[in-house]
Amino acid sequence: MAISVFDLFKSGIGPSSSHTVGPMIAARRFVMALAEDDLTSQVARCKVELYGSLGATGKGHGSDTAVLLGLEGEHPTSIVVETIAGRLEGIRQARQLTLPGAHVIVFDEKRDLVMHKRRALPFHPNAMQFIATDSAGSVLSQRIYYSVGGGFVLDDTAAEGEPVVKADETPVRYPFTTGDRLLELCAEHDMSICEIMMQNELSWRTEAEVREELLALWEVMQDCVKRGCQVHGILPGGLKVKRRAAELYEKLSLHPEAAMRDPLTVMDWVNLYALAVNEENAAGGRVVTAPTNGAAGIIPAVLHYYHRFVSGASEKGIVDFLLTAGAIGILYKENASISGAEVGCQGEVGSACSMAAGALAAVQGGTPEQVENAAEIGMEHNLGLTCDPVGGLVQVPCIERNAMGSIKAINAARIALRGDGKHFVSLDKVIKTMRETGADMKTKYKETARGGLAINVIEVPVSFPDC
Repeated sequence: MAISVFDLFKSGIGPSSSHTVGPMIAARRFVMALAEDDLTSQVARCKVELYGSLGATGKGHGSDTAVLLGLEGEHPTSIVVETIAGRLEGIRQARQLTLPGAHVIVFDEKRDLVMHKRRALPFHPNAMQFIATDSAGSVLSQRIYYSVGGGFVLDDTAAEGEPVVKADETPVRYPFTTGDRLLELCAEHDMSICEIMMQNELSWRTEAEVREELLALWEVMQDCVKRGCQVHGILPGGLKVKRRAAELYEKLSLHPEAAMRDPLTVMDWVNLYALAVNEENAAGGRVVTAPTNGAAGIIPAVLHYYHRFVSGASEKGIVDFLLTAGAIGILYKENASISGAEVGCQGEVGSACSMAAGALAAVQGGTPEQVENAAEIGMEHNLGLTCDPVGGLVQVPCIERNAMGSIKAINAARIALRGDGKHFVSLDKVIKTMRETGADMKTKYKETARGGLAINVIEVPVSFPDC
């Protein structure tokens, strides 16, 4: 299976890549398949069932919102964020959905969107079933989808129950699935990791297109930070979490000379970048999955650090950073998981920290071995990290966790760059350990809001939109 950097990094909406982006893509895929089979006009009812983590925390993660909009044909990369609230209000008041092709059906959310809080399907914790029936109640189409993290969606044949992965079999020039192989390729061809990755990306796009699209994603990241630094108030959902980025930005901007007294002020700025992104994500704003929404603040924060605080930073460095991070992300996607529902937050914040650490080491002149070392350090010290969102919302501890992951990534790069690339634990070994740790982790610590901080903080009533 060939994975592009643009599979890992893509523009989407908050608060979750697996619970918001994935379900919207799945719902859209279902209705587009109905249209391709010329069945849309016969549809009288669509029923959607969410299982596992989607059922347990779907309300707090916006899965219901995503399904409704996806059934109307919307896609997370193109939907206009500012229209979402009005669209949802209209759907819920009218109790109607308009499927692609302007076919209107009755949709009673309490009846037609079922969230199974304690039922799961065997292949993956994030499962969805879509059923379309005609006016007589006969099934026109029945499909199961799995949202496996980072906005990746897999199909399932309902009859056989075997996952059918629509893998991209595009041949790439320098295929790799392990860190060891990636280092071998760099040595064999006297190339950096970002150069190897760029050559592989040429299987889908020209070099100019790769650069243009990566810089466009960087623009989305910058816009997200800017928005997060401007908005005050309380995040939605009922926990009454205060947005902090705007106030922090104002304090840092008001007294810039303070950095001359405290060199660690740089850390405050990095924290700011991460907080700004993840507050926007929690509010349902536009972010870049990097590689997931729950960990969307780490790579932008570290990239902002590079762009604003590292001497010699350049546009080429930004492209190289994202290519290197993408190469590391492929290793996690191929050999473990980037889904909090599958392996805990080590698969989200841990993977993002690892990707950012390696990428920062690369653009600061690190050798491939030092880059691999930085990536390994970034994950090694996130092993066992649980996914325990309070109230099922991507707010506590998720927002601060991104700030901590960003600082950890920068430190991992610094440690690696002070060494010669030789180290005791390889990146491949730490990825294998992460996968095994995730398999051993109890389900309650994997994005179900039934363990950890989710049950050990003062109970707060969480509110969701009326169905």
